[in-house]
Amino acid sequence: MIKNYKNKGVAMITAMMIVAIVSLITINLLWENTLNTRKVITNINRDQAIQVAIGVESWVKELLIQDAKISESDHLGEFWARQLPNLPIDGGLIKGEIYDLQSNFNINNLVKKNGEVDQNQLKFFERILSNLNLNPIIANAIIDWIDSDQYTTYPDGAEDDIYTKLNPAYRAANQKIISVSELLAISSINMEVYEIMEPYVTSIPEYSKINVNTAPPLILKSLDDGISESQIKRLIEERRGTGYDDITVTFKPILDSNNLLNVTNKTNYFQLKLQVEIDNISILMYSMIKREPQNSASIVYRSFGTI
Repeated sequence: MIKNYKNKGVAMITAMMIVAIVSLITINLLWENTLNTRKVITNINRDQAIQVAIGVESWVKELLIQDAKISESDHLGEFWARQLPNLPIDGGLIKGEIYDLQSNFNINNLVKKNGEVDQNQLKFFERILSNLNLNPIIANAIIDWIDSDQYTTYPDGAEDDIYTKLNPAYRAANQKIISVSELLAISSINMEVYEIMEPYVTSIPEYSKINVNTAPPLILKSLDDGISESQIKRLIEERRGTGYDDITVTFKPILDSNNLLNVTNKTNYFQLKLQVEIDNISILMYSMIKREPQNSASIVYRSFGTI
């Protein structure tokens, strides 16, 4: 009888252990299934957000094309210069802004197509750096990063002989700068310098002029030597609303003839910054849009998460 009780006790403990093990396995399977389901939903939402962003990008391209048809100049009074209204979508929201890339200095203007330094653009950039209380010599390292040779620009230039000694080592790009954030890889430019410089520079892949209708005051002041604060105030006031009536009439008295060639009232390059939120997914997309003369527009490049 005692032996039967012992057998029954062992059987009961064994059964309880089996139930516990099965329960743990079931819970683990359910948890893994929940995670896999969540991963699938997240991937679907992310893919949907990307497609929505690309759709908005196409819509913005059409808006810019229509703007070119009805407007002879680009200025801060136009629709694109305002922050886009938040657009609700199924399960989420779209936020966006359009920037005039030609309101800032194009860093790629420093080196001509033939590899020579553009002295006029170099002086322009040096004035910008000086007005930012930065050392104008910084421009030499940027020139060496862009030009195709290995001859160091003095003083404070930098070619492969500098970059290959770093850890990790790398080489100068020796080509046009694709993204402004690339400046952080250049000798003489640390994060502090970059954050001061970044709001006033851009990286358009071809030579571009400054749109004086949209340029910030510091860029206007840097167009030539000796432009006073009172002249800047007058320029900002004069362009209010629909921009300058005639940029030649406005700027000829204050700009050297060579520097007058650096300005325009039209823009070909824009940047779209777009944030799409769906459920728990949020993506940030940057697109450089080129508006072509033949009533068309194209995407120069597109990036997600960073410029």
